[in-house]
Amino acid sequence: MPINVRPAEKKDRDELTKLMYEYVVDFYQRPRPEVEKMHHIIELLLEKKEGIQFVAEKGGKLAGFATLYFTYSTTRADKITIMNDLYVVEEERGAGVAQELFKACEDYTKENGYFYMSWVTAPDNYRAQRFYEKMGGSRADWLNYTI
Repeated sequence: MPINVRPAEKKDRDELTKLMYEYVVDFYQRPRPEVEKMHHIIELLLEKKEGIQFVAEKGGKLAGFATLYFTYSTTRADKITIMNDLYVVEEERGAGVAQELFKACEDYTKENGYFYMSWVTAPDNYRAQRFYEKMGGSRADWLNYTI
């Protein structure tokens, strides 16, 4: 069955919300955000001003999503993208969905004149680390902090 990766559309909101909750609550085991907040992020990304969200469609259902946020790098004095999310439903992992979503993000970055795309993953997410290395990514020297 072919994989169709495209920018998210308004019609995807409900199904995308479900996937985003799987990603946040089930996969990363974080508290469930209020639905209004989740919808606000989706709506913001539909505007394509601060970021963009891609969805992977397979067999008429969403099989995953990836989120790019737009920002700047002072050290590069240029605009960059940050791939904040890359999620594939469990039954589609290993079927090429992640590669297609990653490629869509990478292509968007290059085609729209961004200097580079960066991303982070959890230190214990070894499957994601192997995937990113396979896709040509290299581990950076930076440490991430939050407050």
